[in-house]
Amino acid sequence: MNTTTTTTAPPSPSPWRPPQLSLRWWPVFLRNLLVWRKLAIPSLIGNIAEPLIWLVAFGYGMGALVGQVSVDGVKVPYILFLASGSICMSAMNAASFEALYSAFSRMHVQKTWDGIMNAPVGLDDIVLAEMLWAAFKSIFTVTAILFVMLGLGISHSPKLIVAWMVLIGAGITFSSIALIFNALAKGYDFFTYYFTLFMTPMMFLSGVFFPLEQLPAAVQAVAAWLPLTNAVALVRPLFMDQWPAGWWVHAVVLAVYAVVAFWIALGLTRKRFRA
Repeated sequence: MNTTTTTTAPPSPSPWRPPQLSLRWWPVFLRNLLVWRKLAIPSLIGNIAEPLIWLVAFGYGMGALVGQVSVDGVKVPYILFLASGSICMSAMNAASFEALYSAFSRMHVQKTWDGIMNAPVGLDDIVLAEMLWAAFKSIFTVTAILFVMLGLGISHSPKLIVAWMVLIGAGITFSSIALIFNALAKGYDFFTYYFTLFMTPMMFLSGVFFPLEQLPAAVQAVAAWLPLTNAVALVRPLFMDQWPAGWWVHAVVLAVYAVVAFWIALGLTRKRFRA
């Protein structure tokens, strides 16, 4: 009697399994740093030029018309109001651009990720390195803008050090969100949806340019849960040399966005690579 034995392949692991991370993300991060170092100055100028133009044009131009803005019952110059919001917007833009265009180029166009995975480096470590690298690029840009604001005398609060740390967290949050769209993209044109349908509305609904109290109640309720709104709510009082009220709520919202978005981005990237 002939007997045949059939072997079944083990089931492929779920792409939504917990992250499997190690310190091997550091060489990937360092590789990005070494490549970027050649273009650091042009990159820095490009990243800070636009937010400074916004700050000068609206802060001084419109600020002369608006005068002062009421923030929690305290009158502040409009340029301080704008600066504290626009620096959060700059963190969002810098992290998003790096986690979208640059990360997509390394993943899809240049096939850099495929080359890295030939070494003993897992996909999870690569995604973590890309997220941290985009956050680093955002805080590098934000630091330069912050020094310019100090030079302009917009704020000299010692609490700006705390604001700088909050902006690091904001960079991590927005880089994690952007990596979701990076995993879904088939080409660069796909990122237009992210900027048009997500980032641009959020810029105008998060209290960057005007107080949220000017919006209808229903819009305020939605805006209160946007990540940029919570980042601005943490940073703006620190520019005013005050501690933000209910800071832990805003911090938790940003942390939840970062963790959930990173997990989703990692799962979608695993599905794309069938890892």
